[in-house]
Amino acid sequence: MTTAEAMTAVDMKNRTTERGQYRRPDTAGRTAPATPGAGTGGRVTVAVYAEDLILQTGMIHQLRMRPEIELIPDAEADRAQVSLVVVDMVDEPTVQLLHRLRRNTSTRTGLVVGFFESGALQTMIECGVAAVLRRGEADQDRLIHLVKAMANGEGVLPGDLLGKLLDHVSSLQRTVLDPRGLTLSTLTAREAEMIRLVSEGFDTSEIAQKTSYSERTVKNVLHEVATRLELRNRAHAVGYAMRHGLI
Repeated sequence: MTTAEAMTAVDMKNRTTERGQYRRPDTAGRTAPATPGAGTGGRVTVAVYAEDLILQTGMIHQLRMRPEIELIPDAEADRAQVSLVVVDMVDEPTVQLLHRLRRNTSTRTGLVVGFFESGALQTMIECGVAAVLRRGEADQDRLIHLVKAMANGEGVLPGDLLGKLLDHVSSLQRTVLDPRGLTLSTLTAREAEMIRLVSEGFDTSEIAQKTSYSERTVKNVLHEVATRLELRNRAHAVGYAMRHGLI
């Protein structure tokens, strides 16, 4: 083997990544050049995690030329506003990566996936994924929309997945929470009902009569709500519940 052939073989070995060993942007020409104040002035800092070199290169190529984006090198990935995970499907290595990324609360995670099984929806929720885009639809404009939406605190889902998510939440409320008198809000069904009656001007004895609880129970429930939510009085509790859509 000639010296040139040996160097080529070493280079190919270095560029080969086993499945699950996710690559991130490095400093060897794959990231946009750093500039003073990078990540400000409307630019979104992005770290890319891909399961192989082809996916990595394709995603970097889509993003690197856009002025709205600053690609973050490996050593600085934790300061990214957005982490993009690019995979064929949501398998165990992907789940492990998503759980690890979730620990960085300053970064939001988006998933660009080739095949999304219906059973992966629950996994996506548990892993804190904020946006999903199918790879077949991941042109440059859609990628930029997804990245900017996540940076603005928004979520992005294909329409069919959004429908499944709403069905999932509805099923959770109906089969798990309702039988226990709980809701997805910060108030239980009983607490929300009592706050609603307070907002309608009923006093403690009237609320007790309408809810079939003792006055002592009503007072304890309202006190518990006020303490838990750090509310000053009943008027404050009503205002809080109305602002947050709880009643």
